[in-house]
Amino acid sequence: MSDALVDRVLSGPARPALAVVLGTGLTFGLDLVLLWWAALMIGVVAAFAFVFAADRFAAAGGDAFQQDRGVLHGVLVVPTALVLSVAGGLLAAWLLDLSLIEPVAALMGGALGSLLALLLLRHLSGMLALSFAAVFAAGAIAIAVTALVLLASGIDPLHTFARMLEYGTRPDSMVQIINDSTTYYLAAVAVAIGFQMKLFNIGVDGQYRLAALMAATVGGYLVLPPVISQIVLVLTAVVVGGFWAGIAGYLKVTRGVSEVISTIMLNAIATGITAYLLSTDRIAVEISTNNIGTPPMPESAWVPGIPASFLGSDERIFGFVFLAVAVGVAYWVMLNRTRFGFELRATGQSKTAAEASGVNVRKMVFLAMVFSGVVAGLVGLPQLLGHSHHYALDFPTGIGFTGIAIALLGRNHPVGVAFAALFWSFLTQASGILPFDSIPQEIAVIAQATIVLTVVVVYEVVHRWGRRYQQQQIGRHLGTATGSGAESAPVPPEGGTDDQGRDATVPAADGEHGGEAR
Repeated sequence: MSDALVDRVLSGPARPALAVVLGTGLTFGLDLVLLWWAALMIGVVAAFAFVFAADRFAAAGGDAFQQDRGVLHGVLVVPTALVLSVAGGLLAAWLLDLSLIEPVAALMGGALGSLLALLLLRHLSGMLALSFAAVFAAGAIAIAVTALVLLASGIDPLHTFARMLEYGTRPDSMVQIINDSTTYYLAAVAVAIGFQMKLFNIGVDGQYRLAALMAATVGGYLVLPPVISQIVLVLTAVVVGGFWAGIAGYLKVTRGVSEVISTIMLNAIATGITAYLLSTDRIAVEISTNNIGTPPMPESAWVPGIPASFLGSDERIFGFVFLAVAVGVAYWVMLNRTRFGFELRATGQSKTAAEASGVNVRKMVFLAMVFSGVVAGLVGLPQLLGHSHHYALDFPTGIGFTGIAIALLGRNHPVGVAFAALFWSFLTQASGILPFDSIPQEIAVIAQATIVLTVVVVYEVVHRWGRRYQQQQIGRHLGTATGSGAESAPVPPEGGTDDQGRDATVPAADGEHGGEAR
């Protein structure tokens, strides 16, 4: 094969197609003699190796993009991209296997994993790889701590984890996980909006319960046509949630009251209002012998569920899952593509700097709390309009506090929060089988608490190291550029001054000796 043909194959536009063909071809061929998951892993790894070799060839041929890679790319980005590619292919094949025959599911999983190999190896940044590494490390630590607790209790950790995995991946369990994740995600986004401003909206729990009560009351006593009814109920919930959070925001900007204290108090007030109104002498009716609630809403107010037959279940997924996705997209667009989002993040980083730049800090604080409450008002609607259709004494509580942990676990990023919500829901659902094996169900709580703590600590450590590494890389590039322009420039002694009287140790910002990256 000529050099020109090799160059065309490895660095030309046909490379993505070749990677996918290689991965799917090996998966299909090896699936005849191996287990599907082993065949898929080998196929994706082979596609990844092909893409990696092609990138190295492009770098040797003078591709500036491929040459501009530091040590971090080789020691972290490449392994992380490989793990994510294989995991993505396996997860896709496993999900497709629920509704397709095994060979087709494995083939499609191999194709997706091979495509991920190309995209991740090319576009996965060092800082994002550091974030994934932090999550992997935190997960490993959480599993180890949970295993030690089980061992200390005389329980086999492997058996426990296997039972949780088996029960959590059943079709009905997966539907429940998705439904729980929908409410958790909305609660976490509400908290994350406040976190962006360094505001701790601990009142999401009271905001969503009061909003759900008001929406259920309107839906029970006011009969409207479909679509209009759902719109009215959603508007009722977001207005109530935004108003209740706005009280804390107003107290913050006008009286300097800490939002933590005010939202805690507002939670208690919301609980009192709910208890006062939820009485048969006021707005409630008898639902069952031992339960009272708002009048059941007519079917025109319901949000239809999504049949989960593709997961092999007869249950239904909340239709509000689409609203949760829309909220996540709107949250990302607001933060990264609007002036308001920029001012929100800038004010959260430094109120004085933002104010000096012309940002109305008080207005931003108030609006951040209101928007956080608006999203919090949606938290109870998936359960209200998708399942119970009334607000009763047994309506789920505590979701707002769970949202705080999920927002921390997902680092306030819409995608990270989504994975964190799914993971949290999985642990909660999977632990339901443990009491049948005489295993304490609180094992899941230990795992949840441990992983939140470790993610916060490990991520901060890794993020600081990543910033230091970036500073060193910038210093190295600047030093190389300066050296090429002035080869004979004198190098001042460490601790002295240069020819312009400046301190020679200034570049050593993070305790490193000298300005050279080590």
